[in-house]
Amino acid sequence: MSQNLRSLGLLRLERALSTDFVEPAPEPGCMLNPDTFDFPVIWETVPGAWVERVVPGDPALEQACIATARRLVERGAVAISSTCGFFIRHQAAVAASVKVPVALSGLLLVPTLLQQLAPSAKLAVVTFDSTQCSKDLLGIDDPAALERVVIGGVEGSKLWQCEMNIPPIPTGAADIEPDVSACIARLRADHPEISAVLLECTCFPVVASAIRRITGLPVYDVTTLCRMTFGSVA
Repeated sequence: MSQNLRSLGLLRLERALSTDFVEPAPEPGCMLNPDTFDFPVIWETVPGAWVERVVPGDPALEQACIATARRLVERGAVAISSTCGFFIRHQAAVAASVKVPVALSGLLLVPTLLQQLAPSAKLAVVTFDSTQCSKDLLGIDDPAALERVVIGGVEGSKLWQCEMNIPPIPTGAADIEPDVSACIARLRADHPEISAVLLECTCFPVVASAIRRITGLPVYDVTTLCRMTFGSVA
């Protein structure tokens, strides 16, 4: 990617212990696959941002997130996102540090999606780890609105175990789809009012189309937010 080309910049998780590691090619739908978006994407690794630190929220990562975002802007990023929805804990600090739109997590969509649905409908948020995805991350203060959000996760799954490893072990759609589908099925059994799904984890867009077919519901993810954000400045 050439320097200073107007691009979407991504704060990226740590993925390797050495420069010798070669990752497999990203699958269709992955944020790092060049065909996922119809605009250029650049990324920089946030030093120390292993999944095991980002998911529970390590405050010590905030300055590294800010510095990484600034480097991306210097390289031509006109909007900033990330490769982990739990970077939302640093949303305010990063947004305050650069003069471009910042949308670090698909969770930012929650208030908007609730307004798209009927007042009696519920939104399912499917996350990498529901034990760490507390409702204070949803950007909603109204108790009635919070009651309309149901959260489920894939903690303990193959994806979860592989991503929590240092370095992470690559997984793909075939590993992810069964657990995401099962999670949604459980949520719908308990909450038949669910009328839409938001996939928090940035690994999940590779199965978004399959989840739409399986559930028959609108399915949103971080790529939805990235397209909207980049489109506002392109």
